[in-house]
Amino acid sequence: MDSISIMRNVKDASETFLPNGMSGFKEASKATIGILGSGDFAKSLAIRFIRSGYAVVIGSRNPKRAVGFFPPLVEIVHQEDAVMKTNLIFVAMHREHYTSLWDLKHLLVGKILVDVSNNVRINQYAEANAEYLASLFPNSTVVKGFNVISAWALQFGPKDANRQIYICSNVVEARQQIIELARQLDFIPVDMGTLASAKEIENMPLHLFTLWKGPVLVAIGLSIFFYIYSFIRDIVHPYVKNKQSDFYKIPIEIVNKTLPVVAITLLSLVYLAGLLASAFQLNSGTKYRRFPTWLEHWLQCRKQLGLLSFFFASVHTIYSLCLPMRRSERYFFLNMAYQQVHINIENSWNEEESTLGYVALLISTFHVLIYGWKRAFEEQYYRFYTPPNFMLALILPFTVIIGKLILLFPCINRRLRKIRKGWEKSQLTNDTSTILLQASPERVTVM
Repeated sequence: MDSISIMRNVKDASETFLPNGMSGFKEASKATIGILGSGDFAKSLAIRFIRSGYAVVIGSRNPKRAVGFFPPLVEIVHQEDAVMKTNLIFVAMHREHYTSLWDLKHLLVGKILVDVSNNVRINQYAEANAEYLASLFPNSTVVKGFNVISAWALQFGPKDANRQIYICSNVVEARQQIIELARQLDFIPVDMGTLASAKEIENMPLHLFTLWKGPVLVAIGLSIFFYIYSFIRDIVHPYVKNKQSDFYKIPIEIVNKTLPVVAITLLSLVYLAGLLASAFQLNSGTKYRRFPTWLEHWLQCRKQLGLLSFFFASVHTIYSLCLPMRRSERYFFLNMAYQQVHINIENSWNEEESTLGYVALLISTFHVLIYGWKRAFEEQYYRFYTPPNFMLALILPFTVIIGKLILLFPCINRRLRKIRKGWEKSQLTNDTSTILLQASPERVTVM
């Protein structure tokens, strides 16, 4: 079948499945939508369509077993019968099961197939699932959509940011019909153009919380390291040296020593990335040169690192209150001040480095110094020849503070501001060459 015939079938199909009294549509109350598949997402689609005034027919390989899973208003038949009852079919099955529809190929000619599938990881296949489905059924019109919304949003209605649906297809008429269908269901459709955008749409659900993966792993790694470090120094060392059992400290004191070190380290990592980016721009002499991949990812994760730092600082405050008041009251107000500044950071976060963030870093560094400045000069705190925890906690904060002070030098700060406004080092070279040529015109040689 040629493309003109497919377009004609698509146009005819538009008169059968869009209800709600739209002009040009016949027998709207009897509009029927087919769904191939009998899983959870198929059930959610069916419920949403029924509540919006559509008739739904489910195509299942085992209709008898699927009957009790769907609402009574849903018609459940074999896949072949479902395909014959409607021109719009939602393919609610995994990619590996597409070939099971091969025997229905002749019945799917001219039908609109809406692919709602997702993958388990980004770029799992060389081609998008929708493109693969289109290659299996070239005489059908494939539309990608409805994959970025959850089953919960389908059943109970869209909420806030969960209202957008991304739609793409090579056939404009089919794409517009699915866009209108999404509006009928109270979603906000986004036209993504041709089927070449299907891979991007399929990757969208997998981008959720991806920026948290690195920061969470860093936080877990730091927590494990500093916890083991404190355990060896405060539990193992007294036991080995004096047979002193201090295991009662494990659930409170050891954890409470780990939390602030991780919090201040994570907060330092937030601003260390900005310092490295500034150094990179100063070295390259332009803001248009792309950062290394590792630095780009680091810069993108700064907010997540800051939120995790705030979380660890908050838990540290709670743990501090569990200690005897005579020991915790010295640090309670510093903890609260640190958290208040950190809250302001998160409420007014932007891509520019926050002055309040450095204030929080200074406060927390000052807090650490108050806690342990005497211990730095006492030999008994160097257990197993290792420095106290607070000394390790100060390495990154001091590095960041010193780096920031260097960037505040007028000569460096002025150059960095010019670069961020668009100035490039190459302009200085060109300007210098122009001045030399103007000063010594006799040196100009005509080639």
